[in-house]
Amino acid sequence: MADFGSKLNRLIAGGSLTREEAREMFSAVLSNEQTDAHQGAFLAAITAKGPTPDEIAGGWEAIYELDTVKVSPEVSGDLFENCGTGMDAVDTFNISTAASIVAAAGGVPMAKHGARAITSRCGTVDILEVLGVEVEADPLIVKRSIERAGIGIFNGMSPWVHPVGLGRILSKIRFGTILNIAGSLANPAMPRCGVRGVYSKDLVVPIAEAMKNIGYSRAMVVFGLASDGQRGMDEVSPSGKTFVAEIFEDGRIETFELSPQDFGAEPVDERLLLPRKDIFQEAVEFLWVLSGAEKGPKETTISINAAPILMMAGKAGSLSEGFSISREIIRSGKALEKLGGWVSAQNSDPLAGAERLELLVERAASVS
Repeated sequence: MADFGSKLNRLIAGGSLTREEAREMFSAVLSNEQTDAHQGAFLAAITAKGPTPDEIAGGWEAIYELDTVKVSPEVSGDLFENCGTGMDAVDTFNISTAASIVAAAGGVPMAKHGARAITSRCGTVDILEVLGVEVEADPLIVKRSIERAGIGIFNGMSPWVHPVGLGRILSKIRFGTILNIAGSLANPAMPRCGVRGVYSKDLVVPIAEAMKNIGYSRAMVVFGLASDGQRGMDEVSPSGKTFVAEIFEDGRIETFELSPQDFGAEPVDERLLLPRKDIFQEAVEFLWVLSGAEKGPKETTISINAAPILMMAGKAGSLSEGFSISREIIRSGKALEKLGGWVSAQNSDPLAGAERLELLVERAASVS
C-alpha cells in the first residue's frame, strides 16, 4: 500500500507514471489488492491530471494481460472495431452500433467491444440484447459470429470476457476515467484497425499515440462537437466540428478537423438524435432507421460514422464516397439483413434470437 500511495501522491501533484508503473497500479486495482479508497483516488487522480500515452498503454496492458479472455477470429482482410468511451455530453441513439452494422454489410469484418449504459440511456450491449444478440456470450461464440456473420460483440462488463475486475469497477463509477479508455482498447480479438470516439478533445492525440504504441496500424480517434460548439460527443459529429487524429500504416499520426460537409452532408440538429426513454421503443426505431425508411438525420449520422471505416478498409476512396455507400447500404436493406445474420450467428439459441428480431422488425414496419 505504501508504494501504491507514493505513486498516487505523484499523480495528485501532477506527475506521470511510466508504462510499467501504470501497468502495476492498474493490475493492483483490477485484482482488488488495494482499498476502495485507493482505487477511487487513483482513477480520479490520473484522470484529473490527464493520462499520458504511456499511462494509457500501461492500463491497457494490465487489462489485456490480466483480465481479458483472448480469441483470434479468422477473417479475410483487416479486422476493424468502432467504439466510444462514453461519458460524453450529448445524448444520442447508439450511433456506433448502427455504424458497425453498416460497415459489416459493406464487407468490413467488425469485432466490437462494448458495454451496458453507464451515463447514457442505452449502451451498445443494452440495445443489442433487446434486438436478439446474445451479449452474455462465451468469447468463442463471438469469434464464431465474426467469422460467419462478419460482426460480433464482446461484452466489456461480462465475466465471460473480463473475469477479474473490469466489470466490477466500471459498474461502480459514473465519471469518465482512463479505465473507460484502456478498457475499451482491451478487445479480446485485438483488431489493429478502427475508429475510436473519446469524451474530450484533450484525449484525441494521446489515445492515438497509445493505440500506435500497442499495435494499431490504421485508425482514427475522434471527438465531435454539437452545433453549439461547446458540448462534445464520442462520435464523428453530424452537427458541427470533429477533431481527428489519424494513424497511418507508416506510423504517421496526422491531426485535422472534419465537418459534415466533408462527407457531402448537411449538418444535423443533434436534438433529433435523442434516444427513446423506453428501450423496447428505442430498438423499434433503431430498426426503422436501419431498414432505410427514415432517410433523415439518424441515417445521415450513421452514414457519417460508417464512412471512415469503409475508407480505411479500402471499400471507399474518400469519406464522401464512404458516406454515399453507407447510405445506399441502409436503403438497400443490406444493413438490416446483416443484423439478422449477426443475431443468428451470435446466439446459443439462434431460433429464439431470430424470433425476437422478427417481432421487432414487424413493429418497425408499422412506424410512420
